[in-house]
Amino acid sequence: MSISTPNPSALLLFSPSSHPLSKAKTFSSHIHGLSFTPLLKTGKKIAVKSATRFCNAQLAELAPATSAVYGTLLLGGGLYAFTRSGSNGSLLGGVSGAVLMATAYFLMQVPETKNAGDALGFGSAFIFCSVFGIRLAATRKLIPSGPLLGLSLGALAVFISAYLQDSI
Repeated sequence: MSISTPNPSALLLFSPSSHPLSKAKTFSSHIHGLSFTPLLKTGKKIAVKSATRFCNAQLAELAPATSAVYGTLLLGGGLYAFTRSGSNGSLLGGVSGAVLMATAYFLMQVPETKNAGDALGFGSAFIFCSVFGIRLAATRKLIPSGPLLGLSLGALAVFISAYLQDSI
């Protein structure tokens, strides 16, 4: 993820306040960090510096962080469910989800295995979406399956984006 700031010396042609026609009625439009202020009386445009920062991140660049956060939340949820109700299935699901997401995270760190990590993250999120969707449909209880389904769908969207971007 890269954040770039426009070069201030290249953007500030002259200060609008020092321009003799600066008192004229103006309107502004912002394009790529430049603020173009056309002066209505003359039709000339003045470029002024803008404090806008650009984020050039793609959704796919968030895949390693998504796998780490998603795995941590799955593990925490499984441990919480186990301590509250003694659910061995939740504990097994949380631990296996954390292991799969940790493996996907480490595979995404190496360029040669990034596609495998994306595919593992995608497949795991797809399986968890299916599990939580089936549980939600079977129990008709929004908690805990509903938020977990939403979280899994969000992770699935990131992993699909990462896999498609890296495959092309």
